[in-house]
Amino acid sequence: MACNISDKQDWNARLYAQDWGRESQEGYKKSDLTNQCTHRYKVYIEGSAWSVSEKYILACDSPTLLVKPHYYDFFTRGLVPVHHYWPIQEDDKCKSIKYAVDWGNTHTKKAQNIGKAASDFIQQELKMDFVYDYMFHLLNSYAKLFRYQPSISDKAVELCVESMVCNAQGIEKKFMLESLVKGPSNTDPCIMPPPYDPPSLQTQIKRKQSLIERIEYKEKSYWKKKNVTS
Repeated sequence: MACNISDKQDWNARLYAQDWGRESQEGYKKSDLTNQCTHRYKVYIEGSAWSVSEKYILACDSPTLLVKPHYYDFFTRGLVPVHHYWPIQEDDKCKSIKYAVDWGNTHTKKAQNIGKAASDFIQQELKMDFVYDYMFHLLNSYAKLFRYQPSISDKAVELCVESMVCNAQGIEKKFMLESLVKGPSNTDPCIMPPPYDPPSLQTQIKRKQSLIERIEYKEKSYWKKKNVTS
């Protein structure tokens, strides 16, 4: 891995290879998310496709060094650069990570605030009640695109929630029981706000891009100065 520590260079990154084949055979013992919030900074980078780990990394209370994504989760566009995460350049990751860590180590309070803002966002904005509201509106929107009348197949088997919980154990079972819908809600789902009009949407996009470009400018100045003095 190019950005890992070597005899010649330390990019302030400690990266670990994961053998997912072995992990699946051994019960994912080395992939336990509860044991991964132990680093001062956390790097988030996609693999060959969308990754499920973004929300877990953001919830760690550590500043997230987020490599520019190509895939978006349903909450990603609610994140603000430098407030919820630190943007990492995709085409120059090693130098970008090195600068981010050096900046964070000299601005510890600001770095801590970034980590706290991200974990607060995950815990407050991604509550299960809100996620269920999102699912409700999403499924209703997709249903409006149907061009046929769906029907239940003769061979279909009804799957009850209780049967899924029975096979779960420990904390997994506890969380499933907590999120189990025990009856109809006393309130209606949230009302979706109207979509952005084009000018408002462009303003949001430009604001975030401006924040990222500001970091990239500081990063270039940092390396230019470092190359001159070295």
